[in-house]
Amino acid sequence: MTQDDVSSADERPSKSQLKREMHALQELGERLIAMREAERARFPLSDDLLAAIEETGRIRAREARRRHMQYVGKLMRREDLEGIQAVFDEMDREQLRRDHAFHRLEQWRDRLVEEDGALEAFIAEYPDVDRQALRQLIRNARRERDQGKPPTNARRLFKLIRETAEL
Repeated sequence: MTQDDVSSADERPSKSQLKREMHALQELGERLIAMREAERARFPLSDDLLAAIEETGRIRAREARRRHMQYVGKLMRREDLEGIQAVFDEMDREQLRRDHAFHRLEQWRDRLVEEDGALEAFIAEYPDVDRQALRQLIRNARRERDQGKPPTNARRLFKLIRETAEL
């Protein structure tokens, strides 16, 4: 074995590394398969991969599905992985923004029920809110809280807040 053979063997990925990469591609394929068709349309996918993804739904036998997932992983090698990852990253950022907005609205609901001065602050931020309905829901939510009843009006209050904020 010459020095060149040793150095070229060091540069090649190991069999274990190749297996890890293949499993990662299969997992990426499984994420794509689990998505709704409308979500999947955002991705830059080849026709071959889209056909394989569609075919997956018809496969019921466990071993056949395992082999098919290997095929999907093989097809994934030819895809634009950076483009696919960019779409996944954007979807994750969108989900994070929705989560933050949702938490902000939950905080508004809690403040409106707990604090007396929160009503004016909410109306200042959202002047188009139905003030009468808002006041009534706050009053009913406070009464439910004080009586230890289920938070039916607090849920209605949250729905009104969400509709007002247009989320």
